[in-house]
Amino acid sequence: MRKKVVIVISGIIALAVVIYVFQNNLLHGSKKPAPIQQAVTVQPVQQATTAEQEQEEAPTVEIPPEKQQLIGIKTVVAAIKPLQKIIRTVGVVQYDERRLATVNTKFEGWIEKLHVDYTGRYVRRGEQLAEIYSPELLATQQEFINLLQWDKKNRSVKNDMVGSMLANDSKAIVEGARQRLRLMDISDEQIDKIEQTGKPVRTLTIYSPVSGYVVQKMAFQGMRAMPGEKLFDIADLSTVWILSDIFEYELPLIKTGDKAMISLSYFPGKEFASTIDYVYPTIAGDTRSAKVRFTIPNPGNKLKPQMYTNVGVKINLGNKLVIPDDAVLDAGKRQVVYVDKGEGNFEPREVGIGIRADGMVEITSGLKAGERVASAANFLIDSEAKLKGIVK
Repeated sequence: MRKKVVIVISGIIALAVVIYVFQNNLLHGSKKPAPIQQAVTVQPVQQATTAEQEQEEAPTVEIPPEKQQLIGIKTVVAAIKPLQKIIRTVGVVQYDERRLATVNTKFEGWIEKLHVDYTGRYVRRGEQLAEIYSPELLATQQEFINLLQWDKKNRSVKNDMVGSMLANDSKAIVEGARQRLRLMDISDEQIDKIEQTGKPVRTLTIYSPVSGYVVQKMAFQGMRAMPGEKLFDIADLSTVWILSDIFEYELPLIKTGDKAMISLSYFPGKEFASTIDYVYPTIAGDTRSAKVRFTIPNPGNKLKPQMYTNVGVKINLGNKLVIPDDAVLDAGKRQVVYVDKGEGNFEPREVGIGIRADGMVEITSGLKAGERVASAANFLIDSEAKLKGIVK
């Protein structure tokens, strides 16, 4: 009986505890509904803001300053500077084709005397080169002498009208004969001598048309010379040409008038200033290069044809945004630089590059003036970025 009473009392106490706890929870839940709703609405907004910030901030590689000094990282500021490119090539000294002259005859003959008898001799303009005997020329001279005598007889006719007509006709015929002699390269002095003496000249003397060096001699004493056959080539070496090869990818950069410095290993410390005066219109298929021409004076004839020269063509490319060439890592299809964001953080950034010159490279996109980039040991930064999965 006593056990039943204890069980009933215990059940009543347990029921009272359950009712108390339920009422307490209900009371607290009805008093503070607002904070629970506020927490539910604010939390998604904070998460969204954090996600946007993470998207805006580019991934960086963190390298502490003490480690930067240890591995030798250096930085440089991207700046707009005048960019100058020097195209270096070799050249060959050539004759100035505008100062070359060929000596030949317009009639058939035989060389009876040779005044210039070896290649390389220097001759002056008007100097005797050779004497040629020509039956054709001799006949033309004799015809000219006969016409002069006929003209003299016509002038002695007493009838004024007839004499005047004959004199006019004979004068025109004599002038025609004189012109034929000129066309055979007989000088006016020689023609005047024939007219004064009344005797034909057995051999015609050939004179040098220019001053220069005999670079080719095909004439030999006693040989037969045909009309148009080359006897001498004479070159004036007071100015010479330098012909250089420029590769086709560099052709868009050059133009007529660009300045160049020309030097020779034979004359240490000596440089010749010149400009491009012609760019040849064709490209050699084997070397993929075009010829450019420079004209320079040759005092003392120190420059000899076929000498090799060193040529440097200076090209002003204008103001460009540039950084050192070493600051750009070439990854094949893309070029990457590491931008110093401060506090040891380096951001990998893809850039577009343009012209390379004098150890600098033009940046066409991806970088702004004033930004600082790693210029030394950047390959170590790149290795760290790949290990952390920041770049691929």
